[in-house]
Amino acid sequence: MDTATFLETLRQQRAIAVLRAPRFDLGLRMAEAAAAGGVRLIEITWNSDQPDKLVTHLRQALPHCWIGVGTVLSMADLQAAMAAGAEFGFSPYTDPDLLQWAVDRQWPLVSGALTPSEIGAAWRAGAPAVKVFPVWAMGGPSYLRSLQAPLGHIPLVPTGGLTLDQVESLLHAGATAVGLSTGLFPAQALAQEDWATITDLARQLIGLCQTARSAQPQGQKTQGQHSPPLANALESADNA
Repeated sequence: MDTATFLETLRQQRAIAVLRAPRFDLGLRMAEAAAAGGVRLIEITWNSDQPDKLVTHLRQALPHCWIGVGTVLSMADLQAAMAAGAEFGFSPYTDPDLLQWAVDRQWPLVSGALTPSEIGAAWRAGAPAVKVFPVWAMGGPSYLRSLQAPLGHIPLVPTGGLTLDQVESLLHAGATAVGLSTGLFPAQALAQEDWATITDLARQLIGLCQTARSAQPQGQKTQGQHSPPLANALESADNA
């Protein structure tokens, strides 16, 4: 998946299942349960059990989904994830070297940032979107809304302990998509291997995203895509 396809998919789907699995078999069932509920973007955190094997297996088992990775912390993580077949990646921070390596290969790596300066720096370095983490520590929807005037051209993906009842407010505040982990995979459901509950939560999540998409006003500002070279694009961000 190249960066343009990733961005279009992100805008259409608007939800990412963030899967942190302490066991390989548990990771498979978590992904299958989320996919059964309609989630199509699935992120395997790189500190899961055997994340490379999870990615490779799920690429084959769930061909209708896009399988990516999260918690990419180093060049070794990034290269191993790509070798395993990951279609996109998320990092909790911005590492210019990682970004440049991904940009050179047209592989979508979403960098983490929190402040306006960090978000702008990640975008200028070539991130196709920016993970706003942890968004609730800064006020959640009110913080995202305050970013829209100067940084509305940047696709923002808030994450960090989000729950279903926070999804609509974040999307209405300007988020391109949201990433849910414990909000989609509650500890009790995992302990009981209650996959039906997780599938139902996934259906609710997709329903919330569809409702938010329908409510989006026509003519609302469209978030941008980098023009090559990525690191030099959108000079307007410097003047915001």
